[in-house]
Amino acid sequence: MTALEFLLLAPVSLFVISGPISAVPLFLAITPDNTPHERVYMARVACIVAGCVLLAFAVLGEVIFRAMGITIPAFQVAGGVLLFLIALDMLKAEESRRQITPEESAYAARRDDIAVTPLAVPLLAGPGGISTAVLLQSQATTWLHMTILYVSVVLVMCVTFLVLRLSSHGVRWLNPLLLRVSRRLMGLILAAMAVQFVFNGLQSSGLLGDSF
Repeated sequence: MTALEFLLLAPVSLFVISGPISAVPLFLAITPDNTPHERVYMARVACIVAGCVLLAFAVLGEVIFRAMGITIPAFQVAGGVLLFLIALDMLKAEESRRQITPEESAYAARRDDIAVTPLAVPLLAGPGGISTAVLLQSQATTWLHMTILYVSVVLVMCVTFLVLRLSSHGVRWLNPLLLRVSRRLMGLILAAMAVQFVFNGLQSSGLLGDSF
């Protein structure tokens, strides 16, 4: 994979799976009694925590899996399947239970500070985001690729913070139809990426030819 291809793949896949736009309704729903200033603070903390989690797995994910005896091709297939299931939920414009459950959402609504959980983990940096970070690391073959991956994580979290910050001051710009359409489009992109990850894993294991 060339540096240009990886430059397009890394930020797009991380942005799609983090889903900052689709996270806005939940963010507002679990902070009904907080002021805009408090919401901005929570969004900042959540993005920092989520970014650190994703960076940690982007750096150490492969080492952790090797210690557990998990091969990269196996994780590519498993991660691709997980991302595809999340993509199916996005295509139906539904909130994926693989990111956050209704029980977690209800629990968060009773908490004073939801920045760390469930906003940062598992909403912004859930199983899908962690899988994507590790999968991207497995695709990175040069130091340039790794640098692109790390910068992509930071960039995506910065964009996520901007989206949450805008939403904290008002929701008039959030058209429900626009949210559903954008969620389905991102779901389609994620589904294609998930299938490619599965193909890559099967190819690396020798089960598929080089045509994929």
